Amino acid sequence: MPKCIRPLFWLVLGALLLALAPTGPARAQTISLIRDAEIENTIRVWATPLFEAAGLPAEDISTHLVNDSRLNAFVAGGMNLFINTGLLQRAGHAGQVIGVIAHETGHISGGHLARTREELEKATIQQILAMVLAGAAILATGEGGAGVGAAIGGMDAARRNFLNYSRTQESAADQAAFRLLDRLGYSARGLMEFLTILVDQELLSPRNQDPYLRSHPITRERVDIVREYLTKSRHADAPLPTEYAIMHARMVAKLDGFLNSPGSTLARYRADDRAVPARYARAVAYYRRPDLAQAVPAIDSLIAEFPRDPFFHELKGQMLFENGRASEAVAPYGEAARLLPGSALLRFELGRVLIELNDASRLAEAVGHLEAAVRVEPRNPSMWRQLGIAYGRDNQIGLASLALAESAIIRGERREAMLHVKRAHDNLKEGSPAWIRAEDIRRTAMKKPE
Repeated sequence: MPKCIRPLFWLVLGALLLALAPTGPARAQTISLIRDAEIENTIRVWATPLFEAAGLPAEDISTHLVNDSRLNAFVAGGMNLFINTGLLQRAGHAGQVIGVIAHETGHISGGHLARTREELEKATIQQILAMVLAGAAILATGEGGAGVGAAIGGMDAARRNFLNYSRTQESAADQAAFRLLDRLGYSARGLMEFLTILVDQELLSPRNQDPYLRSHPITRERVDIVREYLTKSRHADAPLPTEYAIMHARMVAKLDGFLNSPGSTLARYRADDRAVPARYARAVAYYRRPDLAQAVPAIDSLIAEFPRDPFFHELKGQMLFENGRASEAVAPYGEAARLLPGSALLRFELGRVLIELNDASRLAEAVGHLEAAVRVEPRNPSMWRQLGIAYGRDNQIGLASLALAESAIIRGERREAMLHVKRAHDNLKEGSPAWIRAEDIRRTAMKKPE
């Protein structure tokens, strides 16, 4: 996405993963991750029942959205699920995405990644996961919002393909997916449809195949097994909840609006299409042009119709904030956070806007929202950094230094963390919980890297 377009809710971070091609010399490649409260909520609603059905602690599994137009999804680092935006945009319905999530859950519950871990240099996986955690630091550049900057790169790390699961593991993950879908009363037809799309790529050269095919061996035999399973499953034609179709349509429209050019979005979602997803996509496209004269009324019409939808309010806040109207953005962001108080991203966005007001009377409010955000995402360095800024402007120097130390240690910046810890110790009461936490960070920073 062009540098000049910086939608607030996107958090672009960089990580170097292994080349997915199963043949030829491996090479590092740059990926970028994005953050969006609504899309993450959608994936969480679909994935949580599958995780729980597999006996996995859903709260311990992190889902990451990869900004890549190709079809792919994979697990890494044990409890991290990555899904390409291309897969979400090209999936015909929610059932296909749920089928893929069920399959990937099978890999997690089966411990497949652990069995191939020796194929990955230990330092590499640590670097990848550290980048995932630290990438939010892009927000710290002060360039406005969860920007669209270039992904962080340059790490010559991964040399071997740890995502290339064996056919045995793929079959086991399929069988696990069948069991999970059965327990929930869901159909596996979406999984079959997705595999059918990929099996048609088998004759393409590896260079032109989608990464999912290269990292997850697809065979016509596997597709036939799924098809045979459907003939016996009593849930073969079971419909998903109605709201899933609505969530899928909105997700695709939003991704199209932000990731495709405004012109192509407006051509696809024509003005005479009055469906909610089409109106949503057009509102985003107008905003990205930028044309607030059309964007604001477009989102206002959706808010008027659905006043309790937090994500419509969030988009309006984003439109205003990214166009220098921070004071006007507070109300819609505030309403979004009020409607969905458990969302760390919404509380974080509101906190940032309140800081930008440069109004001392609003700093305590900003601190409250940012404290709530880090409680939900304690490993997010950008949230800690913004909290540090809020504390600092509120003249809470010790807590500001502690928050900045938290941000630095998460990003792996040990020297920076030590500097902030020293300032924290100088300004906090010795023996207080905050002082003790600063001491914990100091000890962590002094440990030799494993």
